[in-house]
Parts: sequence; structure tokens; C-alpha cells
Amino acid sequence: MTGALPVDLPREVLVRAHDTTDPQYGYSSPRDLPVEYLLENGVVCLDKPSGPTSHEVATWVRKILNVSKAGHSGTLDPGVTGVLPIGLGNATKVMQALLPAGKEYVCVMELHDLAGEDSIRSVAREFTGKIYQRPPLRSSVKRVLRVREIYYIRILEIKGRLVLFRVGCQAGTYIRKLCFDIGEVLGVGAHMRELRRTRVGKFSEDEHLCTLHDLKDAYVFWKEDADETDIRKYILPVEAALRHLPEIVIRDSAVDAICHGADLAATGVLQLTSDVKKGRLVVIKTLKGEAVALARSLLGADQILKAKSGLVAKTERVLMERGRYPPMWRRHDEE
Repeated sequence: MTGALPVDLPREVLVRAHDTTDPQYGYSSPRDLPVEYLLENGVVCLDKPSGPTSHEVATWVRKILNVSKAGHSGTLDPGVTGVLPIGLGNATKVMQALLPAGKEYVCVMELHDLAGEDSIRSVAREFTGKIYQRPPLRSSVKRVLRVREIYYIRILEIKGRLVLFRVGCQAGTYIRKLCFDIGEVLGVGAHMRELRRTRVGKFSEDEHLCTLHDLKDAYVFWKEDADETDIRKYILPVEAALRHLPEIVIRDSAVDAICHGADLAATGVLQLTSDVKKGRLVVIKTLKGEAVALARSLLGADQILKAKSGLVAKTERVLMERGRYPPMWRRHDEE
């Protein structure tokens, strides 16, 4: 029980070694990538409207931007609005990495009878921490009992039988079922009346959120007027979808080897964040902040800092195209 989403917990940058990066390779920042590249490797933080399914919205995004494919992370029911990250082209393969990221919602719960404010607040506190949930009847997953974590429930307003609250929770938590269970404990019954998702990991309403109309206008301005201002604001580099993951920063000389699917050796590591743990998914980055690959850490942060040789992470998904950095690893091995 933390009172915050896991991505908001502090972490340190640990330095294993020092090195410089060659400015002639890669991009000085992921934000400098060409728009054409972003259209096939970027992420949109979409404000999903009420009515269509998440799949329909992703299809509309694909057609609006004229891209090969688009895929969302974390389905929202048709009547639910809010933050829906959508990967474009090659970025669809990182959308699964967003599933473990914490989610935040603002919900209107309607009680079936009046209840005291103190009782409502007290019962809400009882539902923070680990809870058991069985998905509701209308869900698309198997209805088996499972454990989910509620990081916080903050009552914002109580007006008669309506309760407005903000909840931070583990992915896969059903807010509809949470409302039902709170009503049962209160002894008056309750149901979810309205729901909006306000955060998915680091994606939030406060940063780069756009509507379908915003996206359409931005694309037209770019295609017809060569104005990149809005399209760059709404189509983010794939790194934006990986900010919740622990990071390992590597030398320029190790980048091309990872792009060819090699696992990461200790000698290639320069920095890492303190939340790197054995068995956890991590993102491997360059000194410029470019995502190279997703990998599974073979050691914890302290062990990687001390390791003199051997592998420290197993590459699972290469994100960077080959050739952005030269094959210096061959020369490095010969030396």
C-alpha cells in the first residue's frame, strides 16, 4: 500500500562507468526523429470518447494517419472515456509492456441508498492494498478469482447517493466490480455510474492528450502545409511508452550488437536505475535516450554495478533499426 502509482515512486540513477556518445550517430534526442519515422514507430496518447470500442478507435487512428497498423494498450469499455495509448506501426509491439503500468481512474459511484460520509470513507480505505476480484459477467476474460492491488482511493466529493472518487490501481482491476463490492460492504448496494481513465503509467490527461479531431487536424496541417507543430505534439516517440520501466544505459559500441539480437554484457553498461531487479522487464537505452530494446534483467541493480563480466540482461524485443549506430562491437571485441 503506497498511496501512489508504482511509476511515481522515487528511483536513483546508478553510474557504473563513464563514456561519451558520438553526435554523428543516432539522434540527439528521440524528439528529433523525423515525422515519417514517428508515424511508423510512435505512440499517441488518445482521449477516447464514449461510445466506440477501443478497437474501433485504434482503427480510426490508423486510417486518419494512413499508417500500416495501430494497436491500443489496456481496453476501455465503450462507455468509458479517457487515456488510451495507441502504438503506431512498429510501436504496436511495445504496447504489451504498458500492461503492468499502474492505471488511474475518476469514477462516479451511485449508492442504492444513503450512507454516512464517515462510513463511505472508512470502507473505501478498507479496499486499499491487495484485494480479491472476480471479473464481472460482462467482461471478456475468464471469470476466475484473482488478486489485484489498489494503490489509493481518494474520495473527492459525496453528494446524496453519488460518490466521486479517484482510484489508482493495478492493471486488470475492474472498477465496476470495485463499486459493487464497496456497496456490499456498506450494506446499501452500489454501481458504477460513470468512469474516466486519467492515467496509464506516465501517460496522463495533463500531457499530450489529444482527441481524434485533434489528430486529424494535425495530420492535415502537416501534409498540406508542412506544419509539424501539432503532429509532433501528439505523436510521441516510442520511448514515451516505456518511461515506467527500469532503464539500463549502454555504450555506443554496444548498440549495434543489441540491434542484432545480442544479449547485454556487463562491459556495455554505463548507467542503470535502482529499480532494476532480476527477472524484471527493462528498457535498454543509448546515452542520447534512444530506446534500443526491451530485455529481461538477469541480475539486480547492485549485482550489475559490481559485475566485471558476463551477461546482465537477455534481449527480448529489439526496437531500434539496424544501422543507426555502426557495428563498433566487432572492433571492440577485437581490441
